[in-house]
Amino acid sequence: MFTYTKEELIEKKAINTAEEINQQPDVWEKVWGQGAAEREKAQKFIKEIFNQHVRGRVIFTGAGTSAFIGDMLVPELIQHLPAHVQVEATPTTELVSNPKNYFREDIPTVLVSFGRSGNSPESVAATELGQKIVDDFYQIVITCNEDGTLARNIEEDENSKLLLLPPETHDKGFAMTSSFSAMALTAYLIFAKENVYEDHLSAFIANARHALKNLDNIIDQVLTVDFERLVYLGSGTLGQASHEAALKMLELTAGKVVALHESSLGFRHGPKSVLNKQSVAVVLVSRNPYTRKYDLDMIKELSNEDALSKVIALTDGQDEEVKQLADLTFVMAENPVPNDFFLSLNYMLFAQVLSLRTSLKLGITPDNPSPEGSLNRVVQGVTIYDY
Repeated sequence: MFTYTKEELIEKKAINTAEEINQQPDVWEKVWGQGAAEREKAQKFIKEIFNQHVRGRVIFTGAGTSAFIGDMLVPELIQHLPAHVQVEATPTTELVSNPKNYFREDIPTVLVSFGRSGNSPESVAATELGQKIVDDFYQIVITCNEDGTLARNIEEDENSKLLLLPPETHDKGFAMTSSFSAMALTAYLIFAKENVYEDHLSAFIANARHALKNLDNIIDQVLTVDFERLVYLGSGTLGQASHEAALKMLELTAGKVVALHESSLGFRHGPKSVLNKQSVAVVLVSRNPYTRKYDLDMIKELSNEDALSKVIALTDGQDEEVKQLADLTFVMAENPVPNDFFLSLNYMLFAQVLSLRTSLKLGITPDNPSPEGSLNRVVQGVTIYDY
């Protein structure tokens, strides 16, 4: 798996992370099939709320990777919700520290909480603050842990719905991988029901299986460079996905590789100064023909940049122009998918595997890259104050 035997991955304390990355196509099939009945209940719950109020809000929230799920969803879902419903993403870390900036007592609100463990102190506090401040407050909890505080707290709440994911998504490794993609997919399937068909899911899952079998060759080439800085670039949904892609490298290398993210257009406005000879840039190319033009312009610019080691392009199909411009190109979606949300989850496999293998190359233990305890799987050291 990823050029290592199972025994080697166990010895290097990487087996959990490797297996959790590799299991994602199977997990997605379960989410699609086994979760259908609960999704329908959640859809009915949401529809009744929207029909009951003349205006409303949906806030996607979480901390860290769980927050980035909402960031990725909003650009796609804003097209699918009723005009009187505002959709946004705000991290629990912001909701807790500045609740009045985000919660409005007079606007009915559905707080959609993502949580691998469901025990992060900010996630629990955010729901309590919403209940205190908002007159008409509803919750949807999407979590991988049936024993987590988020799940337990809504057991008797008629204004809340729980969507519990398959137990294997409760990642044992430090970094969120299958938990991230499973929660993101679940939320998308709830809120964009009318725009998802079985053939979309089949193509999406087939792309993932193909990528996981074939990624090692391109990653072998990337790892010939001793890069110290990594930049992920993209536009729209993929620009948001670049945040999670960068975080995976930071987490799994314990910060030894500095990873940044930016939009394809925004990178010129200052952040580009991060580039040096030990830098690699990865452009997540959109499938939208209009948006794609801006991604290609950035690839062209980077290909002429001296202060850069390699330019890598991830695409949804064969593109000769991209192939000529980038140092390395990998087609992550041989089968067409309907939009950049599905593409973002296919692209994320590259980021996860690259992060895992870079961590191993640096002699770090991916399942626990911070054994001294400065970082923990469930965040510690947070004090929640009375409001």
